[in-house]
Amino acid sequence: MKRFLAVLAYVLPTFPLGYFWHLTVFAGYYKDLAVYRDDMVIPFGLASMLIQGFAWAIVYEKMFGGEPVVRGSFRFFLVAFPIAWSYMVLAVAAKHHMASVGGYLLIETAFVVIHFAIVSPLIAFVYARPRTTIV
Repeated sequence: MKRFLAVLAYVLPTFPLGYFWHLTVFAGYYKDLAVYRDDMVIPFGLASMLIQGFAWAIVYEKMFGGEPVVRGSFRFFLVAFPIAWSYMVLAVAAKHHMASVGGYLLIETAFVVIHFAIVSPLIAFVYARPRTTIV
C-alpha cells in the first residue's frame, strides 16, 4: 500500500506541474527552443511518470524508509535530483536539436529542482516512521 501511495505522491503533482510548466506557462519559451514536437504524445508522458514513480518509490523505500520527513526528503533529493537531471536534462540536451542548449539547460534544470522539491517531501511523508504517542 505504501508503494502505491508513493507512486501517487510522485505522479499526482508531476503530471499537472509538467503540463502547466511545459505546455502553458513556458510554452512560448519551449517553442522558441524548438526542442519538442508539436504533437506530444501525452499517454507516453504519463506512462513515463508511472514508471519513474514506481522506481523512485522503491529507491526511497530501500534507502530512506522510516526516516523523518525532512531528513528523508532532503537525502532523497540529493540522490534523485542529479540522477533525474542526467536523464531529463543532460541526455535530452545531448541528443536533440534545439535553438539554445544553454536556454534548455536553464529552464529544465529549474523544472527538475522544483519538481523534486515538491515530490521529495511527499514521498518522504509516505515512508516516514509513524510517530508513537503515549497516552
